[in-house]
Amino acid sequence: MLFLTFISIWSVTPQTANAHASAVRFVPEPNSRLDTGPSKAEIQFNEAVEPDVGALQVLDSMSRLVTESQHSVSEDRQTLSIDLPKLGEGVYTVAYSVVSEDGHPVSGSYIFVVGNPPAAKDASSFNPHDQLGHSGHEVATQMTTEQFVIYAVRGIYYAALLLSTGLMLWYALLKHKNEVQLAMFRKWGLWTVRALLISSLLYVFTHSRELMAGQPSSDWARLFTQTEIGMTWGLLIVLALLGFVMLRANAALRVVWAAALLVLEGFSGHAAAYAPKWYSLSLGIVHLIASAVWAGGLAFLLVLWFEERKDAGRFASKFTNAAWTSIVLLTFTGVLSAVLFIPNFSYLFYTSWGTLLIAKTVLVLLVIVVGALLRRRVRRGDLPANIFLRIDAALMALIIVIVGIFTYISPLPANEPVSKHLMGEKMHLTLRITPNVPGDNEFMVKVWLPEETGVPKSVRLLLSSEDRKNMGPIEVPIKPVDDDEIGAFTGFVRATYQAEGPYIPFPGRWVAEIKVLDKEDNELTHQETFRNY
Repeated sequence: MLFLTFISIWSVTPQTANAHASAVRFVPEPNSRLDTGPSKAEIQFNEAVEPDVGALQVLDSMSRLVTESQHSVSEDRQTLSIDLPKLGEGVYTVAYSVVSEDGHPVSGSYIFVVGNPPAAKDASSFNPHDQLGHSGHEVATQMTTEQFVIYAVRGIYYAALLLSTGLMLWYALLKHKNEVQLAMFRKWGLWTVRALLISSLLYVFTHSRELMAGQPSSDWARLFTQTEIGMTWGLLIVLALLGFVMLRANAALRVVWAAALLVLEGFSGHAAAYAPKWYSLSLGIVHLIASAVWAGGLAFLLVLWFEERKDAGRFASKFTNAAWTSIVLLTFTGVLSAVLFIPNFSYLFYTSWGTLLIAKTVLVLLVIVVGALLRRRVRRGDLPANIFLRIDAALMALIIVIVGIFTYISPLPANEPVSKHLMGEKMHLTLRITPNVPGDNEFMVKVWLPEETGVPKSVRLLLSSEDRKNMGPIEVPIKPVDDDEIGAFTGFVRATYQAEGPYIPFPGRWVAEIKVLDKEDNELTHQETFRNY
């Protein structure tokens, strides 16, 4: 009897539930926007957690750790914190994983924003149509037969640009020029300047025609007077015309003219889309100058070889030293530019730009080998071997063709919006993520449940990184909204939820998990995989 009485008393006494640990306080707050970066990240739980198990990390917009420091645990074992370095503008992710005292793992992630970060780079960042306000045009990420003419013109233009500026630079580099060399400079300088003018006109015509296709004629004036790309083209034509004047100018003016053309080209390349601009543009301009010195010098050596072998031998000693320096600079600036343009080297296999860069790298390695053989012969006092000169010239031509193509296509893949629809007996579902880029996106979830079930009690959208399996999911704070879009299904009722914000904080492979809870607390889940760059 006493035992039964004890049991009855125990059964009505309130008990403390042994629930799993959950986060109750965050520093900084989830989804917050801050003017300056926080000095630390801190998460407090409702109960003690295991002090020697778990992690607290902060990632930047490229999924890199902002600090290698380890987190600390408070004396009551309920708070994890980690000191942070000074954070610049950007989208950051706080990821935590702990084990509660009852042995259950608890993990999660959230984002916060510092300042007003620029939009993430993808293929659309290299679309010149944006300057004119034209929509519906995609930037080239892959080669098509329709663009063959543009690529051919670009190859001719780059050849003329590098040869004409290269010859002008070599005119200044050579301190003592004999009559043969001066005659060759006059003759081939004129031909290369002519080629530059003609190819520049073709270059501007083909690109402006492609850019203005389907646009009103009034936009042509705006193209050349109100856009950077149009004014750059106008200045290019002016400089090309001035090339004829430079043929009679002194060495200093020739250098200024060549430098102006190469700097202008540097400002219109891929580097102009990256920050910090001084760094990206400097890499591009140095790369172009080194290319011009190498290409112009090699072309002049070939001309002298067929005109006067002795003069070719004298010039070869100067050229091989300068060419070696140029190749070193080309390699150095090329690697640094590739690191700047793409998040990691796996991106080389996603686009034609990457394929062409690999091909160009192979050709440059061959140039280094041939250049080393040429230099060894010249240092021994021998004339350059005809076969090596021809191979070097062929490699130069192939590299220029590649440059003409891959400076036109995007180094980054194009991102496609996510639009998925699921038809099922218990639930219909639509998920849309637009434009599906790292950073700000619009999220929409539509749920149709049977009429007898009614609208959902709750709907959650969770995003998990496939590339960081140990990172907890990020919850997108979707809210119910009115939906006037046509899309009714007989026997079902619809509920629509939306959110907007930087809840995809970095590029990569993602899993979107939708959890639908009906009024009877039955949970339906669905997962969709997607990726962005």
